[in-house]
Amino acid sequence: MSTIKKHQKFSHRKTKQPIDPLRIIPLGGLEEIGRNMVLFEYQNQVLIIDMGLQFPDEDMPGIDFIIPNIEYLTKHPEKKILGIVITHAHYDHIGAIPYLIDKINYPPIFTAPLSKGIILKRQEDFSNLKKLNIQEIYPGKKFILGPFKITPFHLNHNIPDTLGLAIDSPAGLIMFATDFKFDLQPIADKPADLSRIIDLASKGTTLLMADSTGAENPGHSISEKTIMDNMDPVFRDAQGRIILSTFSSLISRVQQAIWLSEKYNRKVVIEGFSMKTNVAIAEKLKYLSIKKGTIVDWKTASRLEPNKLTVLCTGAQGESEAVLMRIVNRQHKYLRIQKKDVVIFSSSVVPGNELAVQNLKDNLAKQGAKIYHYKMLDIHASGHGYQEDLKTMINLVKPKFFIPIHGHYSMLKAHAELAESVGIAPNNVVLAINGQVIELTKNKITATQKFVPANYIMVDGLGVGDVKEVVLRARQTLATDGIFIIVALVDRKTGLLLNDPQITSQGFVYMKESKDLINQTKKLVREIVSSSTSGHTFNEEYIRNNLRNKIGLFLFKKTERRPMVLPIVIEV
Repeated sequence: MSTIKKHQKFSHRKTKQPIDPLRIIPLGGLEEIGRNMVLFEYQNQVLIIDMGLQFPDEDMPGIDFIIPNIEYLTKHPEKKILGIVITHAHYDHIGAIPYLIDKINYPPIFTAPLSKGIILKRQEDFSNLKKLNIQEIYPGKKFILGPFKITPFHLNHNIPDTLGLAIDSPAGLIMFATDFKFDLQPIADKPADLSRIIDLASKGTTLLMADSTGAENPGHSISEKTIMDNMDPVFRDAQGRIILSTFSSLISRVQQAIWLSEKYNRKVVIEGFSMKTNVAIAEKLKYLSIKKGTIVDWKTASRLEPNKLTVLCTGAQGESEAVLMRIVNRQHKYLRIQKKDVVIFSSSVVPGNELAVQNLKDNLAKQGAKIYHYKMLDIHASGHGYQEDLKTMINLVKPKFFIPIHGHYSMLKAHAELAESVGIAPNNVVLAINGQVIELTKNKITATQKFVPANYIMVDGLGVGDVKEVVLRARQTLATDGIFIIVALVDRKTGLLLNDPQITSQGFVYMKESKDLINQTKKLVREIVSSSTSGHTFNEEYIRNNLRNKIGLFLFKKTERRPMVLPIVIEV
């Protein structure tokens, strides 16, 4: 009897259950610039941070942009998506929402007012989608999503309403520092509240995840106040119109241009759909201060003296359809470049756009414009912290573990080394890649060898994901080496060509100047068809494959180029 009672007493004793690790899964934003999206998962409950796009490289013909792969969520219905938190309104953080939101059943979105306005405005272009459920969040006001208690905090970037996130999770406090810099004199914004960041982290930070885009640049990033001071004499001394081109989302630069225009008695025309949209939203939400009468239309602008007009527009990256390119190509309805016009490129050049931007500057110079750009004068500041800013964030937060995010691998590596230089143990720093599952507890971080799909999903027009790698390779071949088409009429009875094959070359060789090559190819086509139909057997696919492989090899030996060989075999 006593034995039984002892056993019963033991069986009711509470045993300490092991705590499940928190899973952190980046679906984009690592080893690349853009496509930012990361999952925090605890016991099948998923918090999503950002849902951005990435612009294509030059070797991706026909691709509009690239978005994250969310197969891990769509193929696991047991995963409960608690919500999406958006840190700021740049497209590399919000741009994939219209393409992915319906596939995950429209979870609520949590973000600041400016980001909400820009997301909703863009959503108007997708009338087939349901209405979004967007809830506004504010610095210092905690909200709870499942096991996550989230407190936003204010950060400086180059767009207002940029939020860092203090995420109290079962694995401890995670400080998520999205794109940021420390600017003591920002424009159209207030400085980041360093004391608030210290206060949030004071109970002990398990993990810091922080932007790495500027990790290879020494020193501090330039203040927006410096940009304002440097642009002032340009506005003061300009004798003609000022055309300032920048990113449509760079609200601080727009505010600077408006203030300087008002200071020197210039009216302002806003050009470009995205620029007009963002200015209207920012002004409505009081993120822009504009005097009545400063913004004018072209009818009013046409009556002004050249030194009384500023044009704010998009196109500083040399985009073919943007306003600045249309002005240069004399396709703009109202504006032609005149001597004494001043053109300000107030943005850095996105990698891959160097040639397009240089051609744009050359054409502007030929038409008589005086050009200013960031390599001549500090008239553009990065929105991303440099090395000293990044070290400051680490020292403020004092995390146990660290994951660098948002950047190419060399940037992530440089940021990891900075973390180690200010006291983070090397074993506590994780350099992850997209799709890798990271497991976190209060005392341990593990970069596992588990991966979820995180490959590129390409958007081509309205098609999402239907352009696969094989299609992209075909486009690349066509763009670089052209196409070589062979039409062969084959007599089914004899297995021989009825007449000379017809050959067409597009983007490969100029046929009138390549007669010897074409004649040699025709001769080889006859031989290949004859050998492929020996014994009077006729297999169209077999003939096509032989022609494609052997003609492709022949053309490469002759030209050292690999056009797409397209054989068309017709049985007669």
